[in-house]
Amino acid sequence: MSAHLQKHITGRLSLRQPQSESLSRLVRALEASPELLAKERDVSAILSTLQAEFPTLADFEREFPSLCFALATGVGKTRLMGAFIAYLHLAHGIRNFFVLAPNLTIYNKLITDFTRNTPKYVFKGIAEFAQQPPLVITGDNYDQTGMAVDNHAIGFAHDVRINIFNISKINSEVRGGKEPRIKRMREVLGDSYFNHLANLPDLVLLMDESHRYRAQAGMRAINELQPLLGLEVTATPFVESTKGPVPFQNVVMDYPLARAMEDGFVKAPAVVTQRNFSASAHTPEDIEKIKLEDGVRLHETTQVELLTYARENGVPVVKPFMLVIARDTTHAAQLKALIQSDAFYEGRYANKVIQVDSSRTGAEEEAMVTRLLAVESVDEPTEIVIHVNMLKEGWDVTNLYTIVPLRAANARTLIEQSIGRGLRLPYGKRTGVAAVDRLHIVAHDKFQEIIDEANRGDSPIRLQQLILDAPSADDRTVSVQVGSNTMARLGLAEAPVVSPAIANKTTGGSVTQPCMAPTHAPVFATEAEKEAARVTMDVIGTYEVQRDLVPTSAALRMPEVQRMIVAEVAERLKPVAGTTGNLLAGVDEAAPAWDLSAVVAKTTEIVVQQTIDIPRIAVVPKGDVTTGFHPFTLDVQQLHLQPGRREIVIQNLHTNEQDTLATGIGIQEQRPEDYIVHALVDFDDIDYVTHAALLYDLAGQMVRHLQSYLTVEETISVLDRERRWIAREIHAQMMAHCWEQATGYEVQVHRGFTQLKPCHYTATAGQTAHHFRGTVAETSRIKQMLFGGFARCLYPLQKFDSDTERRFAIILERDASKWCKPAKGQFQIFYKLGTEQPEYIPDFVAETDSTIFLVETKAHSDIHTQEVQAKAAAAVQWSKHAAHFTASVGGKPWKYLLIPHDEVHESRRLIDFLRFEVKD
Repeated sequence: MSAHLQKHITGRLSLRQPQSESLSRLVRALEASPELLAKERDVSAILSTLQAEFPTLADFEREFPSLCFALATGVGKTRLMGAFIAYLHLAHGIRNFFVLAPNLTIYNKLITDFTRNTPKYVFKGIAEFAQQPPLVITGDNYDQTGMAVDNHAIGFAHDVRINIFNISKINSEVRGGKEPRIKRMREVLGDSYFNHLANLPDLVLLMDESHRYRAQAGMRAINELQPLLGLEVTATPFVESTKGPVPFQNVVMDYPLARAMEDGFVKAPAVVTQRNFSASAHTPEDIEKIKLEDGVRLHETTQVELLTYARENGVPVVKPFMLVIARDTTHAAQLKALIQSDAFYEGRYANKVIQVDSSRTGAEEEAMVTRLLAVESVDEPTEIVIHVNMLKEGWDVTNLYTIVPLRAANARTLIEQSIGRGLRLPYGKRTGVAAVDRLHIVAHDKFQEIIDEANRGDSPIRLQQLILDAPSADDRTVSVQVGSNTMARLGLAEAPVVSPAIANKTTGGSVTQPCMAPTHAPVFATEAEKEAARVTMDVIGTYEVQRDLVPTSAALRMPEVQRMIVAEVAERLKPVAGTTGNLLAGVDEAAPAWDLSAVVAKTTEIVVQQTIDIPRIAVVPKGDVTTGFHPFTLDVQQLHLQPGRREIVIQNLHTNEQDTLATGIGIQEQRPEDYIVHALVDFDDIDYVTHAALLYDLAGQMVRHLQSYLTVEETISVLDRERRWIAREIHAQMMAHCWEQATGYEVQVHRGFTQLKPCHYTATAGQTAHHFRGTVAETSRIKQMLFGGFARCLYPLQKFDSDTERRFAIILERDASKWCKPAKGQFQIFYKLGTEQPEYIPDFVAETDSTIFLVETKAHSDIHTQEVQAKAAAAVQWSKHAAHFTASVGGKPWKYLLIPHDEVHESRRLIDFLRFEVKD
């Protein structure tokens, strides 16, 4: 029952792996010691039982059983609390929960997240709460709501009651020995709400950011509630003291920031400096200004990259913002004045900066908070936030991408205090695009110090490094959407401006000569014809899915298809023309009449001319599908795990004396291999009965590797402490050797052709597109350039990742009838790489009189890498299926070419590259 319910909640709430593992550990604790949920129990006996289950548990540190789940910032602690509540209610009938928040910000956030129909509602997907959601009782309404519902029968009122209170408010109320308001008697109720809660038979306490309120007077008052169970969540499971951090002794789940970064649940932080920067050569004021300016450079680049990514992938646009950390309120005001001035980036941030600190009161403070809370909205103008120590836990934003610390601090403080608020990912997971997945910390004057600190053995993170070149005119970038040539040919889009110059080699490249591709005047001039052409394009798009009627784009020319298109276009044009009787007259009655059938025919002809028939193919398994793993040899060369002595640090809060307590091994397994195997079978795709032999073989390889440099006792210590990590490493390698077998496979072709998707590029602002034949002097900057001047390309502009691609485009312009660099999603070819199935976007697609080619140009040294070969295998299979389909409809065969970069010379013909065809 519990295992089934656990999986049900994990799936319904879409829990991430560390959240799922945390829920699993709660289930293990309840199964090992059912007395946790009994009112009468021996707390010390429960502790002894759970210590055998969780080696890191030394003490509950409360007067009641309390378990801490330490999850890194950005992993999702609030959703985990929702999972705990759902499980405890559905599996054990617990109805009453008391949730503690450390401050007003988190208090308000928790109320929102536990309230139905809010964006981050924690119970979304739990069907049992859909009809009767939990009743949220707060520190502001408990005296009206809290006990009033208790008189109703179960099933009539809310079965689950979630009490949310702010511990900081309770702390303020107990100063001077007073009792908190919650404990004072209310005449209306006849008793205090505190006593009401304390008398409940099933109260469970949940503590958010629990490191913030240990050993406080308010917490001592809460202890008197004597709940059945305490569940603590925090990203920092320790208490600061004069002698350093004192670790919690009740941690049963530890998922540190380093693992969250490794698993891709948070942004990858990068420290930034300017190339060859010397702090001693600048005044402190100059350093501040340079850091601010470089921060804005990064911010603007990130803004464009995010826009391009959103357009390319059809996801919501994310508006990034920059956080500036000031020394004090006076400094913050000075920084704001600078950023708002015309001397700072021409004043374009004058209305896009807010100052967040204690200097604001009344209406100004309210306006500041309103803008701060709305900073994630793309409609809110704020792009720079200046703050002085006011952004604490609970301010959870996903669009902080650049941090500029201008407050004096050591490297460790800069790392720990700066990055916490900016680690959350806007799309919930890494995208694989560096600019979307990276957090920048601009620290020119502390760069090396921060790098050294991050590389210390006890550092929680590993930082990337980003070196900026000095500012130049090419810094500003824009997101560019490029539609196909069809739109320009129809007069529905303007042709881009392309530099008319290529180098004149007879004069050493100092003189330029025009060399433009032929231009095509738009075929339609009047607005009525253009509107008809635009509607025709939309109608043609609907015929893509009618594969039997229109198996190729050329089939659009068939008379019966043309008649159907004309009829549908005429129907759609009625409201546009404003008449039902004279569609051909156009919008302007004074304009000459036009022939709708002729417009449709011309539009169709241009679509066919500007299309390479790219079918939409899916390979679907038939019948029973079985999966498994091929035997293989583990790669253990980089694994040199070392034993570690577990120590529990005991800090005497009265004397500040400190003791340590070493703990032993947890559950003893019969064989060393069992530590690994028992962790491996926790993965959903591993069945012990089917894979037992392979699992013990792989576990045996790992054990032998450890024993090659460790003693038997040390090996057992490593296996016990690192079993989960070892299992994850083995599982990742297993995925590279996974096989799938079905009774059969069916190739389904859903479309015979697809309209070209627009391309989305990030390019230098204000540049004129370069002519593709012009020699590029600085090939390192080619990715920032746009190229045009093509005669046979299906897009007016293209972007090349290398000069090899540019040179290959010259060959295609000469030898292909039409070609392009396809946009993301055009082919929808997916390849297997470990546990992922990324999309493969070939470099080129090109059509000749006899063949259609998929082409990849790749550095010679990369040809035989695993990723390139995986892409090639997927492209070959796709080409084979596409060729089979096109043969059945009278089309051209498809071939896949994988060409080394050093073979691309303009003297070669396209047919010379046939020797690089990859075949099945």
